[in-house]
Amino acid sequence: MSTQNTHPPKPEAPRLPLGIPSCQRRHTLPASEFRCLTPEDAVSAFEIEREAFISVLGVCPLYLDEIRHFLTLCPELSLGWFEEGCLVAFIIGSLWDKERLTQESLTMHKPGGHIAHLHVLAVHCAFRQQGRGPILLWRYLHHLGSQPAVRRAVLMCEDVLVPFYERFGFHAVGPCAVTVGSLTFTELHCSLQGHAFLRRNSGC
Repeated sequence: MSTQNTHPPKPEAPRLPLGIPSCQRRHTLPASEFRCLTPEDAVSAFEIEREAFISVLGVCPLYLDEIRHFLTLCPELSLGWFEEGCLVAFIIGSLWDKERLTQESLTMHKPGGHIAHLHVLAVHCAFRQQGRGPILLWRYLHHLGSQPAVRRAVLMCEDVLVPFYERFGFHAVGPCAVTVGSLTFTELHCSLQGHAFLRRNSGC
């Protein structure tokens, strides 16, 4: 809330919502930034993911060692959204080389593959219900589209999330062969050719 004063107001330091760890901020650090993740971002990513998934599914799509694994092998297939230097949302992917996902695809990166497997999209609890997930996914798909070797994006999700991903050009191809405990999923594919024309339908 702002108030008027007869004296020039003193600039206030930017404040993040409660629950976001304090980050050291240089005067040159942008307030909002999108960039690929590095292994140094693994702990922050896992903390966001654990809070987002454990309470709902009881499991995480990726655990800390797996996050580090993918961010070491293929950081260019990740994208993070940072506010004041702090990670608030992210996507992590890897390359896959088969037509459909298999149990092996959960932990493997296939450098010769032409399919980007999206392992996880997560948003910090303090930044949810603000439209950040759709914006991040849209940017990520365009990021993938700039990589000539990547021709398609694939993911697996619960049935309730299928309509969300369909807004971005994904289409369901049937039940996924991958299971996690008792959980089952639908597999979705998205061609990256001509993806820019989908924006009018994405809600972004």
